[in-house]
Amino acid sequence: MACEATTPARPTLLLVIGVAGSGKSTVGRLLAERLGWAYRDADDFHSEADRAKMAAGRPLTDSDRRPWLEAIGAWMDRTIAAGGQAVVTCSALKRDYRNGLLAGRPEVLLVYLHGSRELLESRLAARHGHFFPADLLDSQLAALQEPEPDEHPLVVEIDQSPEAVVAAVLSLMPGESAVGTPPAWCPGPTGASWRLVRGEQSAVVVQLGGTLREYVVNGRPLLDGFSAGSAITGGRGQLLVPWPNRVGDGRYRFDDRSLQLPLTEVEKSNAIHGLLRWTLWKPLARTDDSVLLDTTLCPQPGYPFLLDVRVEYRLGPDGLSTAVRATNTGTEPAPYGVGQHPYLTVGTDLVDSAVLTVPARYLLRTDDRGLPVGREPVDGTPYDFRTARPIGELRLDTAFTGLDRLPDGPATVRLAHPSGQHGVDLRLGEGTRWVQVYTGDTLPEAAERRRAVAVEPMSCPPDAFRSGTDLTVLRPGETHVLRWGLSPWGYS
Repeated sequence: MACEATTPARPTLLLVIGVAGSGKSTVGRLLAERLGWAYRDADDFHSEADRAKMAAGRPLTDSDRRPWLEAIGAWMDRTIAAGGQAVVTCSALKRDYRNGLLAGRPEVLLVYLHGSRELLESRLAARHGHFFPADLLDSQLAALQEPEPDEHPLVVEIDQSPEAVVAAVLSLMPGESAVGTPPAWCPGPTGASWRLVRGEQSAVVVQLGGTLREYVVNGRPLLDGFSAGSAITGGRGQLLVPWPNRVGDGRYRFDDRSLQLPLTEVEKSNAIHGLLRWTLWKPLARTDDSVLLDTTLCPQPGYPFLLDVRVEYRLGPDGLSTAVRATNTGTEPAPYGVGQHPYLTVGTDLVDSAVLTVPARYLLRTDDRGLPVGREPVDGTPYDFRTARPIGELRLDTAFTGLDRLPDGPATVRLAHPSGQHGVDLRLGEGTRWVQVYTGDTLPEAAERRRAVAVEPMSCPPDAFRSGTDLTVLRPGETHVLRWGLSPWGYS
């Protein structure tokens, strides 16, 4: 299976799409103005007969649209051939329409303006003097086929001012912009970074591995991350795809095949924490308080499967929410697991005095390679944290399961300051069946040990590729979602 990115490194033409009311024309003109590029609206290419038909409340057919799309494509070809730079806006609701406008034109970057039905309806109701009546919105939404990952769209939400939408598009564009906007692909050990802000909360996400670098509430850090310009150590904030934790000897069987992964924990002869930690992810959508990143996991030695993986970080009234989605875009089933590796802190010098609650009924015993040897109840063991208590000198690198959840809700791991006045809850939502708790005793740098507690939401336990325990098998076209989040308390 071939795997080749087709996002233009330095686009010279932007195709801005969306249904009526999404603000294509306004955003397109502003984009062209900011970039110093030419602008054309696809409405200019409609025939008088098409305009009259739409004004009469009758939607266009595919045969009506064919010469219209061909005229837009011909204009794009002339612009590209002349070395021009331009923004063109077009509804391009169906995949076939976009294929006709994008195929053979690698200089074109697709921008999709997304909004809710309610917002679109309110905008159209307020619009006067346009030939497109508001009651045709239903026909557009029925025809809409949202862009797929292989179209490499930049997706921007329209529930913000046109100026903010334009700023988001410019921040997501690859390559140098004509107006000095910093490119999305920046030098440095972790690539570009995006700061999210909402009220007293802020978070920083970096391009390398789609990693969560920082989460701060009212000036107080709740993650022991890493500073700007520094390399990532200890897996801090990293996404663990397509398996969390370890695969013993890197060797497993799937679909009657024997597969061998590279050994990335060489001293213990394990493959550790997946294949995407050191991959540069690309941004798809950006607002003040959220960012959506995407990457492709291509077939490779030991994992001959094709996945599209996306992560969204969003700040909300309850704190930070994270959703990791993986879609099998290949032609055969794929084994899959996922986790993430944030280190929590409540401001203590060491984790010994921090108060931990883990609502889990079972733990996984492991050997000196970190591989499972058996599951057992936490009852009567030092690892029973169902009732809050200080960590003390206990060394934790332990996977827990049998999570006690709220009715129709998440399970919650709590780390509290010894005063009991403030702390942070890690919410284990959809797709999280396991949680790994690690006090950092084996980190290479002594100064980093027991400084924070890694609380790692996971869909499956260590070595699931070999044991099959809670392993997800993604059929072609299927998507797995893992959700987790952080809820601070006592920091206002």
